[in-house]
Amino acid sequence: MKKKISDPKQRLLDTATQLFYQQGYHATGINQVLAEAGVARASLYMHYESKESLLLAFLHQRHIDWMAGLKAFTDKGSKPKEKIQAAFDFLASNNEKEHFRGCAFLNVLSETTDKDTAVLTVIQDHKKDLRAFLGDILHKEKQAVRDHVYLLFESAIVESQLYRHQWPVQEAKAMAVALL
Repeated sequence: MKKKISDPKQRLLDTATQLFYQQGYHATGINQVLAEAGVARASLYMHYESKESLLLAFLHQRHIDWMAGLKAFTDKGSKPKEKIQAAFDFLASNNEKEHFRGCAFLNVLSETTDKDTAVLTVIQDHKKDLRAFLGDILHKEKQAVRDHVYLLFESAIVESQLYRHQWPVQEAKAMAVALL
């Protein structure tokens, strides 16, 4: 049996994380978050100014957790090629664990408008950090190679979500390794 977290702020974030990722941001009403978290509306506004601030907290936590998972996988390798292979293995593992739901940031991006500047900034920062992370692994490679690997990585995320299959990750991994 899962132990219920007593901190309402954490329950709100955990519930929003699950619902925003599984259902989408706009498809998830704040009443559903409150009901499933078992938290009163007053507690929501005590901890988060709005549904958007809860979304930003979700994206912030997702960034921390996702990058930590990626790092844990890449730390298994000792050479750049091994680390890049491990990065793609991380994608494959996430696909299995999360049932090909894809990138939380890109999923939210598809729901944003020009008015969602704070959300867009968080999404762009996540992608910049990812690009820098992969670039640091490949620091001895030319910029074009680093960019190609990043773009292969991103396309593997999107296409594996689209097809609900690992073949895009496997193909992108093989292409990235061939570049190195």
